[in-house]
Formats: sequence, C-alpha cells, structure tokens
Amino acid sequence: MNGKWIEIKIITSSEAVEPVSGIFYGLDVKGVAIEDPNDIIKRDQGELSWDFADISILEYKGSAAVVKGYFNPNEDIDKIVEYIKNKINELNDLGIDIGQGKVITNVVYDEDWANSWKKYYKTTKIGKNIVIKPKWEDYEKKEDEIVIELDPGMAFGTGTHETTMMCIELLEKYVKKGDIVFDIGTGSGILSISASKLGAAKVIGVDIDEVAVHAAKENVEYNNIKNVEIRHGNLTDVVEGKADIIVANIIADIVLNLIETIKPFVKENGIFIVSGIIQDRKQDVLLKFKEEGFDICDIKEMGEWVAISAKVS
Repeated sequence: MNGKWIEIKIITSSEAVEPVSGIFYGLDVKGVAIEDPNDIIKRDQGELSWDFADISILEYKGSAAVVKGYFNPNEDIDKIVEYIKNKINELNDLGIDIGQGKVITNVVYDEDWANSWKKYYKTTKIGKNIVIKPKWEDYEKKEDEIVIELDPGMAFGTGTHETTMMCIELLEKYVKKGDIVFDIGTGSGILSISASKLGAAKVIGVDIDEVAVHAAKENVEYNNIKNVEIRHGNLTDVVEGKADIIVANIIADIVLNLIETIKPFVKENGIFIVSGIIQDRKQDVLLKFKEEGFDICDIKEMGEWVAISAKVS
C-alpha cells in the first residue's frame, strides 16, 4: 500500500475483535490490521513505533483492542463510517461487548501496512513440539519439532494469540493417528494444519469469511498438505459426517450456540475444543456444556483467555 490511504480505526473489546473485523470484510477494504491489548501495551513501552495519529494510546490501553481497516480515499468514506457505526450497534444489540465502539478516521501516507507488521511476527514454539514459522523466515528444524509455515495475511491466526496457543496445546494432547478433525472458523488455517501434522487422517476447516478461506487454502499449500480441505460456509451447511475432534476458536456467544448444535457432528466419546472465551464468559460456557451433557476434560487459562475441552458422553 503506497501513497495516501484512509485508515478507519474501531476501538473495541478483545471479545469483539472477530465480529468487528467481519464488518470491514463486508466492505471494499484494502487490508485489516488487529492489535490486541498486549501489543498495545508493548507499543506504549516503546518497543514499537507505529503512529496512532490523533488518538492517545492511553485512551484504550488495558482491556481494549483496536481493529483498523484501510480504504482508497476516492471512496465515500462518510458513507462507509456510517455503515460501520450501524453494524457496531447491531453487534451491541446482539449482546456482544463492543467496548468503546469508537470509530476514528485518519489519513495515512506511504504506509506499507501489509508488510510492516511482519518484522514483529517471529518463529514461535507452541506446546511440546509445534513451531509456527512465518514463511518468509529461515529456521533450522530440530529433530522432534513439527514446523508449520504460515502467512496469515488478513486472516486471524498467527499462532501468537493466547487462544490459538491453547487450542494447539489441546490438539497436541488429543489428536491421534487416523482421526477426523473439523476446524470451525479456521481463519488462517493454523489449527487445521496443526491437526494434520499431528497425525489426523482428514481435516476439514470451515469459515464464513472468504478472505480467511483464501488465506487458509494458501497456507495449506505452503505446507504441502493433502488431507486438509478448506470450505466456505457454516459447519452445518458444508460438512457431513462426524469427527473425532472438533475445534472452534471463535467467541463465547458463537461457542454457546455451537455447544447446543454440535453433537450430531461429533463421534461418541469425541472431543470438542473451544476457545476465544474471555474470563468473564468462562462460567457461561461451562454451564452450557453441563446442560448439554458434555463431560469437561480440560480448562486452560492464559492471560484473560480460556480454552475448554469437553467429551461427548
């Protein structure tokens, strides 16, 4: 991205990052950038030097998150902003905590947003053996390591977010050779690829976001994997049969709905792994699992996030 661009920033909550990002994907956006609270604090401490223009970091430091979209200045920005504000109100009406829900517009120049973040995205080891390696970096694999090549593009899932880390750790624990795995809200495809490399015989990743589907398919190709299929749509519409393991790293409200409807897609004694759950919604999810007759296997916590695995009894 070069020259003059319009940056539209939404100050929101960590819980609402994905649905807020989805608002941008419904427009002719040229790119989306997501900043979680930990990254914001690091910038405030001087580790990064990106320009936040007319808004102080102190206004949203802490539990807030920032989602930024970039648009061509020739577009009707006022109309786009109005659309975004209406969509934010709709999310609020659905009971999603949107935080401040503040929309800010800036003009940015010569900002190569698509590549500038890459210097902060480094090779990361997760769990016992899995290493997430940006495809543009060199890395010497150790004997026991499983290396995943990744370029998330505009999709969620670099491997550095707490929810992704916990899901990968649970996949390491439960995936057995020959398993069938469904990955709901696959994003960059990182969990689908992880399941495959851990020994799953077949993996189906689904996402309602076409941008994510494109990114996930590319990442599957980067890793030269043949047993992962990425599909566009909802699980109930595009997948048939049952899985040994289903993983969903989404948000609490969608997780709660899935718990009610997922059993027909899980084998007896199969495992349902969920994350994207903030601490405040932990008990809601545990109660729903109990109401639907699941047996809780694991509760993992990292920062303000929770991951839970449950067995179909």
